[in-house]
Amino acid sequence: MLPPGFDPKGKCPQCGFELHSCKQCVYFNTASRFECAQPIPERIPRKDTRNECKFYSPTVRVERQTSAGTPNSTTVSGPSYDPRKAFENLFKK
Repeated sequence: MLPPGFDPKGKCPQCGFELHSCKQCVYFNTASRFECAQPIPERIPRKDTRNECKFYSPTVRVERQTSAGTPNSTTVSGPSYDPRKAFENLFKK
């Protein structure tokens, strides 16, 4: 997670990836012309390197908590979960 007030022209403090790059932009779309949802005049060949695109807007991704035992957990795991028992419960009358 990036800290508030991060420098979008800098690098990620954790992995060192360029933040002002196509792959970090909200408009990056592999299905669009030149892989961008905006009307860029020419294709930017390297999508993971820093560029000076005027349409750049950092994308926001939310990492979801998936470990067992947390209030927001959506996984079914842990010592009390038995897959065979869950399968048998599907067909009980």
